[in-house]
Amino acid sequence: MSDPDIVVVGAGIIGVACALQLARQGRHVVVVDQQEPGMGASYGNAGHLATEQVFPIADVSILKRLPGMLLDPMGPLRLDWKYLPRALPWFARLLLNLRPARYQRTVAGIRALNEGSLGAWQRLLTSIGRAHLLREDGSLLVYERADSRDALRALQQRMQAQQVPVTFWTADAIRQAAPQLSEHIQGGLFFPGTGHFLDPFQVVCELVDAAKASGVQFLKRQVLDGRLDQHGVSLTTAQGPLSARQVLIACGAHSARLTAALTGKKVPLDTERGYHLMLPHEPHRLPFAVTSLERKFIMTPMTDGLRLAGTVEFAGLDRPANMQRAWQLHRLSKGLFHDDLSAEGATPWMGFRPSLPDSLPVIDRVCDGKVLLAFGHQHLGLTQAAVTAEMIGELASKGQTPLFTPYRLDRF
Repeated sequence: MSDPDIVVVGAGIIGVACALQLARQGRHVVVVDQQEPGMGASYGNAGHLATEQVFPIADVSILKRLPGMLLDPMGPLRLDWKYLPRALPWFARLLLNLRPARYQRTVAGIRALNEGSLGAWQRLLTSIGRAHLLREDGSLLVYERADSRDALRALQQRMQAQQVPVTFWTADAIRQAAPQLSEHIQGGLFFPGTGHFLDPFQVVCELVDAAKASGVQFLKRQVLDGRLDQHGVSLTTAQGPLSARQVLIACGAHSARLTAALTGKKVPLDTERGYHLMLPHEPHRLPFAVTSLERKFIMTPMTDGLRLAGTVEFAGLDRPANMQRAWQLHRLSKGLFHDDLSAEGATPWMGFRPSLPDSLPVIDRVCDGKVLLAFGHQHLGLTQAAVTAEMIGELASKGQTPLFTPYRLDRF
């Protein structure tokens, strides 16, 4: 195999979307990953096109919640106490980014990506003849307790201030749209500018097929190290060396080590470990994705069932999954429907969502253009994948310092 123009390290939704974009620009592209395409976080995400989620993953209330995060193994936001020493520097940086100026910069950065996400996905899926995989039918955030109404209305005002399309729905409106939901639900916020994917893994597979048809090669290899040279980039893999003029690092939560090796920059990348429980006998319970304000999880209808997803666990990349957190999602669903959801044949899953303390991704071109970067999208990787691919295509083709200031590597 001749040396490619660019090696994409990472075969998740972002890496694959970027590879297709680059190949369509005439590049000889090779994608490398130690797993089959789409088998990391892209396999088990919530499937929600979350354009409404323009705020960071945490706010100042995280200080009050820290004891509960450490003590409640089933809580919606969990910090493994054994991981605490390694997590403290990351959390310290997170708190610094909650200062007003930085917080507003983060919101502006997330909002800018999200505002372009739906259109980018429409263009991408239409270009491969798979527009039907995205349902653009909105999503709903519901509340059950009367004392939650003020918090919901306050959230509505905050989102309206960020130009997020949102409408308050009464309990009657919710029952008309989703009649199987419980009468305990008192109202909610409907987000018309969102949607959901019928099968996130199939989306990756369809993009892989399109990429292969455009000449992209996929190699199952583990990248161990890398260095820059006069010709470009040399990667060390478990199966031997691999060289190219450029490299794109898009391997999610595993991106920090290779970024440091190639750029000398230590990126404060951690992982939100996310869980889901797939219920194969419940594909028709909901017409669109529904999130519970109080219970803090989301339910997304898909071709193969209803996916319950959510919760955040900070425990690093090495500790084994606590699948009780996945099964907890079924317990959380009790009372949200007239009849409880069936867990027969349910399958649990855990994946690593790459998170930086300012909740913004790195989308950049560094080292004289030899290194491109696209990682750190936290729980918005699926949402922002298509627009990120367009941005990477622009960075690769223009050959100049990027204008995407909020997402640059040198902010760290």
